[in-house]
Amino acid sequence: MKARTFLLWLALVLLTVLPLWLASAPPAAPGAEAPAIFAGADDRAQRAIGDIAPGYKPWFAPVLAPASPEIASLLFALQAAIGAGVIGFWLGTSVARERARSPQDRRAD
Repeated sequence: MKARTFLLWLALVLLTVLPLWLASAPPAAPGAEAPAIFAGADDRAQRAIGDIAPGYKPWFAPVLAPASPEIASLLFALQAAIGAGVIGFWLGTSVARERARSPQDRRAD
């Protein structure tokens, strides 16, 4: 049962992420700037690093870069949702385990 659940979750994540990574970004119009809606702290940090140390070279490059800022935003939201699910599962399991303890076990604490 656990393997089946794991495989279903894996399939769900793969069906969400893979098409977004494999899709290419639409070509931008000549002279057009990327929408500022999805620009965030990363862009500001890159500009600040460029101002402070113009010759800075990054230590590594991303393994897979999302095709567009919207996809990066979706992946970030997916990561947050998975993290919230893990924390909620842990909290629910902890509460259920505590409620299942016998009254004698509770007096020992």
